[in-house]
Amino acid sequence: MDSEPLQRSLRQEILHARRRIYEVGEATPLDSIIVRNPAIELFVKREDISPIHAYKWRGAYNRMTQLTEDELSRGVVTASAGNHAQGVALAACKLGTRAIIYMPLSTPRMKQVAVQRHGGEQVEIRLLGDSYDSASAAAHQCADTDGLTYIHAYDDLAVMGGQGTLADEIVMSGKGPFDVVYLQVGGGGMAAATATWLKMNFPDIRIVGVEGVEQASMAAAVKAGHPVALDQVDVFCDGTAVRKVGTLTHRICADLVDEWMTVTNDEVSAAIQFLWEELRCIPEPSGAMGVAAVLKQRAALAGQRVLTVLCGANMDFEQLASIARRAAVGAARRHYLKIQIPEKPGAMHGLLQSLPDTVNIMDFQYGKTNAEAASPVIGFDVLPIEFKSLCQALDAGGYAYDEVTSETDVSFRLIHYESKLLRHPIFITLEFHERPGALAEFLRAVSPHSNLCYFNYVYSGERVGRALLGFEFDSVEGHAQFEFVLSSAKEAYRSYQRVSDEAMRRIIN
Repeated sequence: MDSEPLQRSLRQEILHARRRIYEVGEATPLDSIIVRNPAIELFVKREDISPIHAYKWRGAYNRMTQLTEDELSRGVVTASAGNHAQGVALAACKLGTRAIIYMPLSTPRMKQVAVQRHGGEQVEIRLLGDSYDSASAAAHQCADTDGLTYIHAYDDLAVMGGQGTLADEIVMSGKGPFDVVYLQVGGGGMAAATATWLKMNFPDIRIVGVEGVEQASMAAAVKAGHPVALDQVDVFCDGTAVRKVGTLTHRICADLVDEWMTVTNDEVSAAIQFLWEELRCIPEPSGAMGVAAVLKQRAALAGQRVLTVLCGANMDFEQLASIARRAAVGAARRHYLKIQIPEKPGAMHGLLQSLPDTVNIMDFQYGKTNAEAASPVIGFDVLPIEFKSLCQALDAGGYAYDEVTSETDVSFRLIHYESKLLRHPIFITLEFHERPGALAEFLRAVSPHSNLCYFNYVYSGERVGRALLGFEFDSVEGHAQFEFVLSSAKEAYRSYQRVSDEAMRRIIN
C-alpha cells in the first residue's frame, strides 16, 4: 500500500502545526531511564504533563484553529470517552467557539469534570449510550442536523498533524537517533503521525505498533487490507479501545509499522508500577502500553536506545486498586497457590513455618468447607528463583498444591466456607506488624487453643497488616477462654477487635 503522497501531506501538516499549538501548551520533556538486566536506555516522552495530561490537545487545537469564522460561530461537535473531549474543550475555550461533546453514559465522572473544567461555559456534555460507537453516531447526526463541524479524534490530517508535533519535539530534543520506538495504537492518529516524522528523521528506526489484547483493531485492518470492526473490545485500556481504526491512519500504519504486538492488562499494570518506581508518575493504562511492550521484549533489546510515548494520565483513582494487584501478576512476581493441609488445629501454623523466610505473603484466602481437609489459597510475591525455592519447600514438607493465579474466584477474592461446619466460632479483626513471620507468631500462640476456620488478608502497602480471622472450638469452655488466650499472646500482634454478635450472625447464617 503506497501511502507516500499521504505521508507528504501529513509532514506538511506537522510543519504548519508548529506555529499553532504552542499558543496553548509547551513542549513536554523526554525523560530517560536506564533499564537493567539487560541494560537498555529507555526514553519516555512525557505527554502526561501536558495541559490536559494527554497528547490529544495537540490534534484538537491544530484542527480547530483552521476553522473559518463561520464555522467557529456555529460551533463544533465530537464524540469521546475522555482525552480527545478534553482537547476539544480546551480549544473551544481558547478559540471562543461552542462545543457539544457526546460521551458514553459509562464515562468516569473524573473525565466529565475535566472536560467541563477545560471548556467552561463553551462546552455542553451530552451523555448517551453504553459505547463510543453510540456516542459517535449521535455526534455525527448532530453535526448534520445543526450544521456543526465534526472534530474527529484521529482520522483527520489536521488532527494527525497536531499530534505529530510530539514527534517533532522528540527529534528537536537532540537525544536521537533511536534504534526502536514502541507506539501504542488506538485509532492510529498518534502512531501514524509519529511514525511518519520519526522515519523521515531517523530512517533506520524500527517501529513497533502496540495494541491491547482484545483491542488489536489496527493489526486486524493491516491483515485484512482495510479497516474492519472488531466484534468487541476490552476497555481496561480505555484510551485505545477502538473497534475500527481510521482509513487514513490505516494506510500510513500499514506502510510504516515494522512489527505488531499485543500486551495484556496485567503487563500494562506492571508497566504502570515500573513508571511509578522510576519516574514517580502514574499513567493511565493506555499511556503505559508502550512501556509494557518494552518490558515484555526487554531480553531482545540489550544495548539499544529505545523510545516510547507516555501518552496520558487521566484515570479514575478507584482503578488503582485493580492495577496494583494486576501489576505483580504482570511482572511474573505474584503466584497464587492452593495448598492442601489437614483440617485440624496447628495445621495452618505448620504450613507457614515450612515456608522459606524469603517469601512475602501478599494475600491469604481460606474458609472451612470440609471437616477433614483444608485448601487455603495464598498469594506470594516472589522472584523466579524464590518461587522455585518455595515449591521445593512445599514438596519437602509433603504438601500438595496447585497454582490458581488465573482462577476467577481467586481474582475476585471469593472466599468459600460452609457455616454449618463451624463449631462454636469467634471472628476477630486483627492488626499486626507487617513483617515476615508476624502471622506465624500469632498462629503459634493461639493454635493450641483453637482451630482456624476462616482467614481473609490482603497486603495494603501499609506498615501494619489487617486480617479478618475466624476460630472454632471443641467446647463452650474453650470458646469462653479465647479472649484470655489472645491477651496472653499480645506480643504477636498490635491489636484485635471481636466481631459483634450481630455481624457474627450475618457471617455464619
